[in-house]
Amino acid sequence: MRIEDTALAGLRIITPTRLEDPRGFFSEVYNRRALSEAGLNVEFVQDNHSLSLAAGTIRGLHFQTEPFAQAKLVRVTKGRVLDVAVDLRASSPTFGQHVAVELSAENWRQLFVPAGFAHGFCTIESGSEVLYKVTAHYSRDHDFGLAWDDPALAIAWPVAPEAALLSDKDRRHPRLSQLPSVFP
Repeated sequence: MRIEDTALAGLRIITPTRLEDPRGFFSEVYNRRALSEAGLNVEFVQDNHSLSLAAGTIRGLHFQTEPFAQAKLVRVTKGRVLDVAVDLRASSPTFGQHVAVELSAENWRQLFVPAGFAHGFCTIESGSEVLYKVTAHYSRDHDFGLAWDDPALAIAWPVAPEAALLSDKDRRHPRLSQLPSVFP
């Protein structure tokens, strides 16, 4: 398992090893000990699985506040997505900055998103499936979002704004400048 740092502290790209032969492959996609040795001491409590039928589907940017803030380990089992994490830690020198990583069933990469980040993705292929582990259970009262198309974020989404498919909820998220300090 290869674990790489990104430009944002705590945000890591994890690429599990795939052992392939004529029958297919085997891969250890999660190993608590390996993550712990890399400084990622988290306990996952829930696995989520989403299917997006159409390319250009955007889910996010989502986060939960304390005491239900979530770290996530995100991977794609079918298709391709552009996965995005935005630093919302007010004291961070990279506050408001983002990292965007292509995750796919082919490249086998995963993104570890620590608590204190907004997270979302855009499907590049129809029928994309995303699985992610989280460290806190869902809490409606602590569930918030950030506008996916906030110009201040300058995220280069792989879909034109008018063609993006979003939930009504995701269309109503505030811009970064309108958010209170959610992660001091």
